[in-house]
Amino acid sequence: MSTPNPATAGFILSMQTQQRRHGIYYVAWLATERGPVKVISTAQKAVFFIAQKNSASAERILSSLSGQYQQRTLTLKTFAGEPVCALYFSSLQDYYQSRELLREQGIELYEDDIRPQEQFLMERFIRGGVWVQGEASGGDNSLIRNARFKANDGFRPKLSMLSLDLECSPEGILYSVALVSEHSRQVFMIGTSPSAGSEQPWLEYVEDEAALLYALIEQIKNLDPDLIIGWNVADFDMQLLCFRAQQLGIELTLGRDSEAVIWRGGQVNKLIVPGRVVLDGIDMLKNATYHFNSYSLDNVAAEVLGECKLLEQGDKLGAIQRLFHQDKLKLAEYNLKDSELVLAIFNKLELCEFAVARAQLTGLPLERLGGSVAAFTNLYLPHLHRSGYVAPNLGDHGLSFDSPGGYVMDSTPGLYVNVAVLDFKSLYPSIIRTFCIDPMALILGLQQPQDSVPGFNHAYFSRTEHHLPLLVSNLAEARQRAKNDGDHHLQQAIKIIMNSLYGVLGSKGCRFYDPRLSSSITLRGHEIMQTTKMWLEELGVTVIYGDTDSTFVALPRELDEAQSHHVAADLVAKINQKWRARLKNNLKLTSYLELEYESLYRPFFMPKARHKDIGSKKRYAGLLAQADYRLVFKGMESVRSDWTQFARDFQQDLFKALFTGGDLQQVVAEYLDKLHHCDDVKLLTYSKRLGKDPDHYTKAIPPHVRAARGSDKGFSKGDWVHYVITLSGPKLLPTTQPLDLDHYLEKQLRPIIDDLQGLGININYGHSGKQFPLL
Repeated sequence: MSTPNPATAGFILSMQTQQRRHGIYYVAWLATERGPVKVISTAQKAVFFIAQKNSASAERILSSLSGQYQQRTLTLKTFAGEPVCALYFSSLQDYYQSRELLREQGIELYEDDIRPQEQFLMERFIRGGVWVQGEASGGDNSLIRNARFKANDGFRPKLSMLSLDLECSPEGILYSVALVSEHSRQVFMIGTSPSAGSEQPWLEYVEDEAALLYALIEQIKNLDPDLIIGWNVADFDMQLLCFRAQQLGIELTLGRDSEAVIWRGGQVNKLIVPGRVVLDGIDMLKNATYHFNSYSLDNVAAEVLGECKLLEQGDKLGAIQRLFHQDKLKLAEYNLKDSELVLAIFNKLELCEFAVARAQLTGLPLERLGGSVAAFTNLYLPHLHRSGYVAPNLGDHGLSFDSPGGYVMDSTPGLYVNVAVLDFKSLYPSIIRTFCIDPMALILGLQQPQDSVPGFNHAYFSRTEHHLPLLVSNLAEARQRAKNDGDHHLQQAIKIIMNSLYGVLGSKGCRFYDPRLSSSITLRGHEIMQTTKMWLEELGVTVIYGDTDSTFVALPRELDEAQSHHVAADLVAKINQKWRARLKNNLKLTSYLELEYESLYRPFFMPKARHKDIGSKKRYAGLLAQADYRLVFKGMESVRSDWTQFARDFQQDLFKALFTGGDLQQVVAEYLDKLHHCDDVKLLTYSKRLGKDPDHYTKAIPPHVRAARGSDKGFSKGDWVHYVITLSGPKLLPTTQPLDLDHYLEKQLRPIIDDLQGLGININYGHSGKQFPLL
């Protein structure tokens, strides 16, 4: 029996659209304080828009439909000023069929590519957290029907995780599956226990693949996690489980209420596990802006946890196959370890918490961590509707020209005593906010250019009618609150979405793309950087480099550290005041540009471009004047994965000596000696990933491909190749071939020493008799 219930607070884990007799319904699973709750909405309608001038034509085209729809005149209009009407459907079949019929007859539709359930949430400003109220039933009121949904921005769920990893044959036949949660460790292995006394409480043997799948289904039902996590878990583990279940005629009921997993392949794979979320560790790391040379579980676990997988890189599939037939316990331990590593990485980096914070910010489902364009649409479109407009379609403006990138100044190479780095805080978002850059503001500004803010490429922006500047302002304030509250995840999520705004407006895949928008951001950035450079030099300092939003200023050599800090802070205050005055007097605008004093280097080195007599770009090194006085390298060999560890160590020690008054000649001599007596060949190892299968390289054959071809390890696209250069060419380790020391001298050490041209040092380069003058 159902009863009215008070509103329930929850967080959406999954949501599906269902067609029922009385209309379209949305079925959502929520994580709540009392556990999972299934919610079914009231009957809803799907909608898209057409121009009112096409209303009669649409009615004629759709007259052949057996289904019903409603056509309603609205006050909304297109960016071209055309009034529109809405077509409402109670049947998904009629909705999709009508959409295709109208398209075929050349009727332009608006917002027809937005999925009905996304539109349902978007228009209610629901971003993860919800209040739902309806008719409750079931144990602990775990089912709510005829529910009304309302945004609940304050609800932050506590979600349970289950790490899943499977092992299989090279042909995709299942061997075992491991499941690890905070309180549980379990491996199901096909076969029988090899010997008495070797049993493990976490290892259970099953008869065959079918038994393995049934055991997996039962265990997930018992553990009942909110999240299923893994490494490439959606596109490999879950996909393979779905495929094997289908082959065996088994319904893979891993969802809540014993609902089956839904897998739809295609250009973009779609995975739905009703009531649960599947999160992939690799996607999570990339979207949280973590950077690794390799996103393999082995490498990430080593860097984050200091732990490794139980099988080393190489022919792992072959090793797994051998273990399955020869040592099932060892295979089970390997399988279990992988699951444990994934769970430990998620916990250590708090990836689940980041996913929740981002969903609350963007309104995208937890598992959809990319999608900057979709996130922008979620944030912007409801406001646009309330201003009386429907969203444009791709290319409606008919313009297509490239916007320039960020401004990069020519550098002045040299060794400097004091260099202050001055950064514009969130430059592109602050330009959007200051200069009223906004899709709707552009349309209105073009209608009244005399009263609008001028942009670039004949753009004008309304001073009063816009939404994006206010969104940026709200995001900036929310980020500051998150920073004050110590909420790192929300702070990072806001930073990512704010930094993506320019990219979205400059993306031809975004419905709001208009090159006048993106160029009015980047070209304004160029103007700001050039003007700031001019003002700084008028204040008596030298600008030696600038990149997008950062300006590098050489302060007088005679200043000590305290004086340098004071001068840099004073420069920032004066430049900010100049921008406030200029924008108020010239454009009657409030400046939200904020130059900050970011760091001080004592000393700082800006090299020349390789083999050229001009300054380099995006390459420098310096000693950061902070408590730890650490070395910082940008674009140099010590931070590049395509250089050997030997070269990176050499550069670190050479520049440490340079910056602290050490003996450069002694550092070079020590490394020449180390090279000739190197007892750790791994220091001289190169690492590079294969962009395609080794046999598919035809024109140029890079060294790592030659090394891979010369082995019997079965390399394929995406694999990392670790190799050394020998007198016989590139070879994998271990090798008995002698190393080509001249190669390492010329290609790894000499370029680093060449960067120090201009310091007046001659270096004897050892056994070859080579001289490398440092003028």
